[in-house]
Amino acid sequence: MKILITGVSKGLGRVLADTYMAEGHTVIGCGRDPEKILDLRFACGEGHRFDIVDVAQANKVDVWFETVDASHGIPDLIINNAAIMNTPANLWEVPTKEFHQLIDVNVKGVYNVIRTFVPAMVKRGTGTIVNLSSGWGVSTSPQVGPYCASKYAIEGLSQAMAQELPDPMACIPLNPGIIATDMLAKVFGDESEQYPTAEEWGKIAAPFILKLGRAENGQSVTVG
Repeated sequence: MKILITGVSKGLGRVLADTYMAEGHTVIGCGRDPEKILDLRFACGEGHRFDIVDVAQANKVDVWFETVDASHGIPDLIINNAAIMNTPANLWEVPTKEFHQLIDVNVKGVYNVIRTFVPAMVKRGTGTIVNLSSGWGVSTSPQVGPYCASKYAIEGLSQAMAQELPDPMACIPLNPGIIATDMLAKVFGDESEQYPTAEEWGKIAAPFILKLGRAENGQSVTVG
């Protein structure tokens, strides 16, 4: 299976990439960190592809699609994982630049990938799109208003898109659960260490995601 993953430089994206490559799948990934993308290129075997791409930049995603299509063709599964967390603060205290950047990555980035890759998947008539949501996409907490807004948007975007896709395609918003990542530590601090690591999560999440399909189209699902 050809699997495209955004935000593959670290955290959940890196764990999924490593897991799927080890299982023999072809992984196509992108991230913003040049050093970590280079590390992935050296670490992976032949047949995979990792590029430095900021999904918030529509023109960069356009170019990425053209090069991926030329080298690997259209993916069977897209996992829109790339996202950032705001520095915890009351909504009115969040800097405008930080708010805009979060929406650009977490919402517009997902749209940019869908806009470029999904038309070819629809033309082919097959494919699954999994958009990572959050528990904060269906509930709220103080001081993470921008992140909540972005993940509520992912829930709505995914559920609406699911109604537009032809059978047997599917679009699914996925809540990964609470995992001890750098993003969680930004909000929870040392408390984040009590939750499962990304590696522990990956053992359950990687096979779970591969089983998602038309039966879950438009449904909000949670790993585990």
